[in-house]
Amino acid sequence: MRWNELWAIRGTVPFPWSLVVGLLPILLILALWAYVTAGKPEQRMIHPMQLPSPGEIVDRAPELWRAPPPSALAGESDSRGKLFHHARLSIVRVLEGFSIALLFVLPLGIWMASFGPPRAAFSPLMTAGGYIPISTLVPLTMAWFGIGEKQKVFFLALAFALYLWPMVLRAIDRVPDIYLRTAYTLGASKWQVIWKVMIPVALPDLWYAMRLAFGVGWTYIVLAEVVVKEGGLGDLISTAQRRSNIEHVYVAILIITLIAFLADFCWARLGRLLFPYREETA
Repeated sequence: MRWNELWAIRGTVPFPWSLVVGLLPILLILALWAYVTAGKPEQRMIHPMQLPSPGEIVDRAPELWRAPPPSALAGESDSRGKLFHHARLSIVRVLEGFSIALLFVLPLGIWMASFGPPRAAFSPLMTAGGYIPISTLVPLTMAWFGIGEKQKVFFLALAFALYLWPMVLRAIDRVPDIYLRTAYTLGASKWQVIWKVMIPVALPDLWYAMRLAFGVGWTYIVLAEVVVKEGGLGDLISTAQRRSNIEHVYVAILIITLIAFLADFCWARLGRLLFPYREETA
């Protein structure tokens, strides 16, 4: 590939080179990380309680799946509990919250995009919801649902809904009017236009919106699990921080990032299969 083509405005990098270029920043960060954490603790540029070395994190990572699960007698989960136990709890909570959000946001967004009265009625609420700090939903959901499992799931559902709601509306709005006029010309009713024209045409954009929302939801999992200690990766991070197991904190953060990355990869691959004609789903 020629140099001018590589640096063309809005140009693309072919697969082998895109992989290499994508790995370079990661390798650079790891090299810098190893450099500033090299040597004895007292000789380092950054104290190990703030930033342990990559080797120290790797050495202590096995503790997270070798040790026993959280002890009920201790009253709080142990950061050395089973890693897969914590990860499973977080994954289930994210999936449940996401499903509840979709159940309400998809029909509401489609309804608002299809007719004027619901758009006028709910648009101010949707706009106001976009300005609510997600962290403030934690005490609200605790007041509404207590401090159990239901609170975590509905906190995630609300967080997902506030992010996904305007994206669903925007996806339906992007359907070109020419499709609607053509359907009306052929004698389609309003509901036929919605079900057989607007929704099918908007499906790639709806898929992309769900993909983005699902990824963002993983940034909320720590807030959902850090308040009440009932397992999960957020609980693991909180407990490890209190017990000065900073290596476990970094491992949990990396696990959350890895799960979110793999989930996004699955969304992207399935999007390519379902909508091969749309690049936005890739």
